[in-house]
Amino acid sequence: MNLYQPDFDEPREVEGFRARLGRQLGSQKLGASVWEVPPGQAAYPYHWHMTEEELLVILKGTPSLRTPEGWRELEKGEVVAFPRGEEGGHQVVNRTEATVCFLAFSTPTDPEIVMYPDSGKIGADGHRFRLSDEVDYYEGETPPA
Repeated sequence: MNLYQPDFDEPREVEGFRARLGRQLGSQKLGASVWEVPPGQAAYPYHWHMTEEELLVILKGTPSLRTPEGWRELEKGEVVAFPRGEEGGHQVVNRTEATVCFLAFSTPTDPEIVMYPDSGKIGADGHRFRLSDEVDYYEGETPPA
């Protein structure tokens, strides 16, 4: 495996995330991914993880980072970490004319639970639900008042 010649093995409908290096190397408790974000694109929506931490290393370009404190520009070589919970909220956006590339490390967990406050959604194990959706209750359970 070579960081500068990744095997982009996970094409997506949306630009951004391209290769899960940790999975390719057989890692079970540490995730690593290479992201390439074209001009004008966001790597992902603003979100935070309830059960995992993330760490980003900027490899190329100057992406914009949104956190609970607001927006700021990152530069090549900068490293930022995001703890679990709302204080770890983040989004990476490419507002420049050149492609941005970063390496993301994570501590994958099961189940993965992600909050998307801008859209009022929650992600659980790869599925997204609106927080306003009705919930079906199992027989014998009492819905909250």
